[in-house]
Amino acid sequence: MAFPAANGYTQLANSTWSPVIYSKKVQKALRKSSVIDAVTNTDYAGELANFGDSIKIVKEPDITITPYTRGLNLATQALVDSDFTMVVDQASYFQFQVDDIEESHSHVSFQSLASDRAGYKLRDTYDAEVLGYMSGWKTPTAWERRDAAGDTNGTKANAAAGHDELLAANSLDITDFGGSDIGGTGEVTSIPIAAGGGAGGITSPLAILNRIARQMDQANVDSDSRWIVIDSVFAEVLMDEDSKLINSDFGGGDELRNGRLPGTLRGFQIYKSNNLPYLGGGAGVSASAGSETAFGTLVAGHASCVATAEQIAKTETFRSPNTFADVVRGMQLYARKVLRPEGIFTANYNIA
Repeated sequence: MAFPAANGYTQLANSTWSPVIYSKKVQKALRKSSVIDAVTNTDYAGELANFGDSIKIVKEPDITITPYTRGLNLATQALVDSDFTMVVDQASYFQFQVDDIEESHSHVSFQSLASDRAGYKLRDTYDAEVLGYMSGWKTPTAWERRDAAGDTNGTKANAAAGHDELLAANSLDITDFGGSDIGGTGEVTSIPIAAGGGAGGITSPLAILNRIARQMDQANVDSDSRWIVIDSVFAEVLMDEDSKLINSDFGGGDELRNGRLPGTLRGFQIYKSNNLPYLGGGAGVSASAGSETAFGTLVAGHASCVATAEQIAKTETFRSPNTFADVVRGMQLYARKVLRPEGIFTANYNIA
């Protein structure tokens, strides 16, 4: 490219050439927050770390309490041995190569940059897959219901749960808030949300939180360590609620870190994530009567309800046998298991 010249000035023949300078400061891609480590427990990770592809988890036996009167012959209860299985059945990998000539001619280390990005992508894929699993969905690239027999990890922790290992009664829809199922052929009708709520099942985000909190109380879920994961659409409408209430609960001036909003609301630690399952155009699609084809999902629970266990998380580099290049590859092998479906709640929703 040539620099501009004043009228009447004759530039030299080679003055129109200007070298292109590449900055050594590389612009990194934006990255999503990961929330799974904050909302699951790793109690069984150590037992799966070195060997085995499954682990049996024994459930606490139930005890019968019987009224006593003087002289009563006591009946002895036989304890029932009950357990369920968590299976290591999820794996992801990456593999790329960096050519020797390209690496030597480059002023930045593409191997280092690509390895860093690959590590993030593995973690992001893990985050989305586990969030989908605990919400009753699978296949993050094209979400679909986890409702076939083969979708169950190991054996169910609760025999009353579906193939998705969740309890149907803990999945909220428009009928839980006075609305009507639109009766289509898709999913159950989602909950239309708006600040302050409205008629026809239009519900305020706070009402959804209140309902989940009440149902958790009734299920004897410990009030400590409760959490809820929401997307940006739900968060926006939630923040449009009573500003004094929100400012009081979220006060303190702390910033958003790793998807976690400062403070608690209705007893829940709130996390924001862009990895939650969605259908169609997601929660941002307006449908005042609810929708069966375009909605977002939220999931709430307790820190003890879902377990995750990483068995392999490794990266290695080796020389390509076919060309002059370094090959870098990595793999993550892990398990995830719903331990207490009584304490996991989900809801489909969209903008009213």
